[in-house]
Amino acid sequence: MWTTAGPVSLESSIMTADEFRDLALSLPEAVESSHMGHADFRVRGKIFATLGPEEDWGGLKLTPDEQCTFVRSEPKVFQPFNGAWGRRGATRVELAAADEASVRQALIAAWRNTAPKRLVREHEDE
Repeated sequence: MWTTAGPVSLESSIMTADEFRDLALSLPEAVESSHMGHADFRVRGKIFATLGPEEDWGGLKLTPDEQCTFVRSEPKVFQPFNGAWGRRGATRVELAAADEASVRQALIAAWRNTAPKRLVREHEDE
């Protein structure tokens, strides 16, 4: 379940903001907060994912290599944000084009990038 080897494409329905939220909050110690007028998801106070103001897209804190893998695999779902943030791995998720399997993998990667290393180690086998 904790693999980040890359996205898996499965035929499924459109991802909703509530499903994105549920997936983000299913990760260890994840909580919902907000900044700049929209929802974000944090682990121990650090943001690993966001929902856009209209809740039609999500944002993830990936590494540039992870971003490249997800974008190459599903370019209609994952896109780098513009500018320096995007070059550093900040990735937009188009919810209308996304499925649960690939978003789950990307959220896990973002959580692992943000969570304290000890917490990540505690949940490696899940």
